[in-house]
Amino acid sequence: MSTQSGETAGFSGHSYSLENDRRTVFIALTVISLVGTVLFFLIRKPDPENVLGEEESCDDQDMEAPESAQNNVTKAVDAFKKSLKLCVTKEMLLLSVTTAYTGLELTFFSGVYGTCIGAINKFGTEEKSLIGLSGIFIGIGEILGGSLFGLLSKSSRFGRNPVVLLGTLVHFVAFYLIFLNMPGDAPIAPMEGTNSIAYIRPSKEVAILCSFLLGLGDSCFNTQLLSILGFLYSEDSAPAFAVFKFVQSICAAVAFFYSNYLLLHWQLLVMVVFGFFGTISFFTVEWDAAAIVARGSDYRSI
Repeated sequence: MSTQSGETAGFSGHSYSLENDRRTVFIALTVISLVGTVLFFLIRKPDPENVLGEEESCDDQDMEAPESAQNNVTKAVDAFKKSLKLCVTKEMLLLSVTTAYTGLELTFFSGVYGTCIGAINKFGTEEKSLIGLSGIFIGIGEILGGSLFGLLSKSSRFGRNPVVLLGTLVHFVAFYLIFLNMPGDAPIAPMEGTNSIAYIRPSKEVAILCSFLLGLGDSCFNTQLLSILGFLYSEDSAPAFAVFKFVQSICAAVAFFYSNYLLLHWQLLVMVVFGFFGTISFFTVEWDAAAIVARGSDYRSI
């Protein structure tokens, strides 16, 4: 998968500076992770009196003593049981199809796509720099989509379905361009790369455009999934998000496994199928949510 040739190139193209580059990246990432951990611990715990009403606050005060004495292991077991019960509900089963798709395409744009770019010898000596540039444009798409659609999801005028539909169309366009631009043996090419050509001559501009589209489409799905999970399970969101991350991580691991054996067009086909059914599943849950809100009810009945 062209990892060895990437090591000799390093970040600056010289093997003698590879060790210094690794040390610099390690130090930078370590400092960033430590700063993020410290900031996480500085987050204030919300005051129950500000969140609950007066009657609920009184009930919480009565339950505070036995709650504080409960064992942490018991709490973890209870949360695990809630997650298991949540897995078999209609809404979570439908959303799991969409979540599974996000796990598959997460593996594709974070691991497989960069490998494909690095394996194409037709890109010339700039193929390794294109991998980094591809990651940058994926990040730009994620940031743009997250900031834009995160704001739109707060407005009742724009529902979640149009954003998810946009993400599906963006991803399908990206998959089609990748299918035309990259040879099928790119994900499983040997160390020396591949000289194969797809339906068009490999284009650097198309490859970078697809990177941006992959990031943009991913942000569409993730922002709306997080939004609808927070809406459906606002009173007990921890088990719901635990199921979300579990399904996404399992599917990402499965995608990493088959990416070493399947040709590129088969991997794209798998994502197209899951993306189509995941979109339909999301639409179904969103329509049910809109119907319940229209009746003046809420999701506590679920």
